[in-house]
Amino acid sequence: MTPPDVDLTVPKPGHHPLRDRALTLDRRLFEAAAGRHWPGAGPVLPRLGRGADHGVLWFAAAAVLAASRTPRARRAAARGLASLGAASLTVGALGKRSVRRLRPVRHALPLIRQPKRQRVTTSFPSGHAASAAAFATGVALESPAWGAAVAPVAASVALSRVYTGDHFPSDVLAGAALGAGAAFAVRGLVPTRGQVTPPARPQADVPALLKGEGLVLVANSASGTADRARALRDALPGAEVVECAPGDVSARLEEAAGRARVLGVCGGDGTVNTAARVALRTGLPLAVLPGGTLNHFAYDLGVEDVRDLARALRQGDAVRVDVGRYSCGDRHGIFLNTCSVGVYPELVRERERWSRRVGGWPAGVIAASRVLRTGRHPLEAEFQGRTRPLWLLFAGNGTYHRVGLASGRRRDLADGQLDVRVVHGGRRPAVRLLAAALAGPLTRSPAHAAVQVGRLRLDNVAPGTLLAYDGEVTEVEGRVTLEKLPQALTVYRPIAGY
Repeated sequence: MTPPDVDLTVPKPGHHPLRDRALTLDRRLFEAAAGRHWPGAGPVLPRLGRGADHGVLWFAAAAVLAASRTPRARRAAARGLASLGAASLTVGALGKRSVRRLRPVRHALPLIRQPKRQRVTTSFPSGHAASAAAFATGVALESPAWGAAVAPVAASVALSRVYTGDHFPSDVLAGAALGAGAAFAVRGLVPTRGQVTPPARPQADVPALLKGEGLVLVANSASGTADRARALRDALPGAEVVECAPGDVSARLEEAAGRARVLGVCGGDGTVNTAARVALRTGLPLAVLPGGTLNHFAYDLGVEDVRDLARALRQGDAVRVDVGRYSCGDRHGIFLNTCSVGVYPELVRERERWSRRVGGWPAGVIAASRVLRTGRHPLEAEFQGRTRPLWLLFAGNGTYHRVGLASGRRRDLADGQLDVRVVHGGRRPAVRLLAAALAGPLTRSPAHAAVQVGRLRLDNVAPGTLLAYDGEVTEVEGRVTLEKLPQALTVYRPIAGY
C-alpha cells in the first residue's frame, strides 16, 4: 500500500488541481517505466548511474577529451567541467532546498533494479541529470562533434535515475533543464571561441589546393609538431612538409618560398612571425598551422587544427590581415600579435631562461615572480609629447576585446588599429599591473590608459631597453616607432561554416 505522504493521486488541502494532475501523471509515468522491461538496460544503466556519483564519470570523460591533444577538445573538456561545477552548486544551493519531495516508492520496481541503499536527499531535482546535461551541453557548445559523442552517455545517465527508481521523470527533466541552463550561463561569462571568430573579410583571391599541391610547409620540430605534420600529410597528400630545428627555420622558409605556390608554417608565434616576414617579402599567401604553446595568431584567425587549415586550402578561402611594424634607427621588424616595452620583455627573457629546465607554464610563473619582486625603476620614455614613467607599454595588432570573464580576443584582424595599453609608473609594479588587468575594457584609470591609434612614437628610450614582439626580444633605444601595414598579409582561413 502506498504511504499517504507519497500518494500523489489524493488532493490535499491547499493543493492546486493543475499541479495535482501533473503530479499524478508524473507518478503514472514512473510506474509505467518501473513495470516495463528495458532490453539490454540491466547491465548498463545502473552502472552508469553509479559511475556518475560525485561526477566521477564526467571527470573521466574530460580526461579522455584532454588526452586527444586538440585545442578544441581541451576547451570542450574544461567547459564541460565548469558547467558541471555550476550545475552542482545550483542544485545544492537552490534546487534541493527549495522543493522537499520524497523519492519514489520502489514497490513496483523489480528487485534486481533496486539499488542497495535508499538515498536520503530530496528527490527534486535530479542532481545526476543536472550534472549529465551540464557536462554534455558545455562540451557541445565548444565542440558539437564531441558533444554528439557525449550526449548518448549523458542521456543514459539521466534515464538510469528513473530506471533504478531514484527519481520521478519530472525530477530528471527539471535537473536536465537546470544543467543545460548552467552550461549556457557559463558561456555567458566565458564565450566560446566560435562566438568571437573574426569576420571573414576582406577576402583574398588565392589558389584552391584540393590535395595540397603547391603547398610547402615548414614545421619547427622544437614545438612538437611531428603529429601535426603527419596529420597534414594524410589530409593533403600533395603537400610538401619540411621539418627542421629552430635554428634552421628561417633558412628553410627562404628555400621553401622559392618553389611554393603557398608558404606554410607550423610552430609557435615566433616561428609564424618569421614565416610572415618571408611571405610579405615574396608576396606568397601564408598557411598557418598552430604548433606552439600559445598560437595567438592562428587561433584569433580561426585556425585551430589540421582540419581547419585543410578545409581552407581545399576551398581556396583566405583573408587579408593587418601587420604591425616596429622600427628603431635602421632596425625594423614586424609583429602579428603584440609588441611591448617595459616589464613584459623582461618576463619573456626570464621565462626563456627557465623554460628549458622546468617547462613552459612553471617557467612563466617563476619569471613573473622574479621580475615583479625586483626593486627596479620603471622605464622612462617620451610618449604623446610628455616624458612619462612606464611599467609597461603594450601595442596589439588589432583591438583586443574582453567578453565576460574571458581574456582579450581580437574580433577583427584588419581593423587598421594598434590597441595601445599603458601602465603608468609607480612604486609597486605588481599592484599597478594587477589593477590595469582588472580594469579590462576601461580606457582610463589611475593605473593605466588605453587608446586605439594607427601609429605610435616613443622618444628618448634609454639604451638597452628591451622590446618584445610575438614572443621574441630585441634591444632598442632612442626613437621607436610602431605602425600598421593595413591588409598587408594574405592568410588562409576557413570561411564556410563560420
